[in-house]
Amino acid sequence: MDNNAGALAAAIGAKVRSERQARKWTLDQLAEHSGVSRRMLINVEQGTANPSVTTLLRLSDALGIGLQALVAVPQTKPVKVVRAGDAPALWTGESGGRGVLLAGTTPPDILELWDWTLAPGDRHDSEPHVRGTKEILQVREGTVTVTVGDHAEVLEIDDAISFASDVPHSYANEGTEPARFSLTVFEPGVGAGTKTEASHD
Repeated sequence: MDNNAGALAAAIGAKVRSERQARKWTLDQLAEHSGVSRRMLINVEQGTANPSVTTLLRLSDALGIGLQALVAVPQTKPVKVVRAGDAPALWTGESGGRGVLLAGTTPPDILELWDWTLAPGDRHDSEPHVRGTKEILQVREGTVTVTVGDHAEVLEIDDAISFASDVPHSYANEGTEPARFSLTVFEPGVGAGTKTEASHD
């Protein structure tokens, strides 16, 4: 784990522990609410884990705070500016792709902006998000295959797609050149009794 990843893991761990303690939950209670194992929770809170996007989403949904709040450094300004290169990469593909969470809003209705790159051969499989979650994706470079349930669409530069992401879905680069896309995720009612059915990795 490099210094940046280590600092992010420590910040996430402190936030999870703080939010859990504010609710007077034990580790076992958070494990039950989130579907994340107690052992993983201990590692996350100690800052020794490099949790997947699935784990982070399950924790942020269970705590009702949204993913951006879980991974962000607290700020007191009325606006939050994320400078180029400062946003956390929460997913790294086997072939070198990255999923970077650029910005997000606070509960109850969460809106996230992501910047994704997929190297040739990279594929990101996502479990269903909470009910009512929607995504909008636009390809900026290369070709991206988006599969929603059993339906697949091949998108090229400047093509866009919108879909309900409370079903299994994936993004893949089946071409020979790198691909890049912008992704917006809308997750309604976080922290308002919405039960996580599953989240993505």
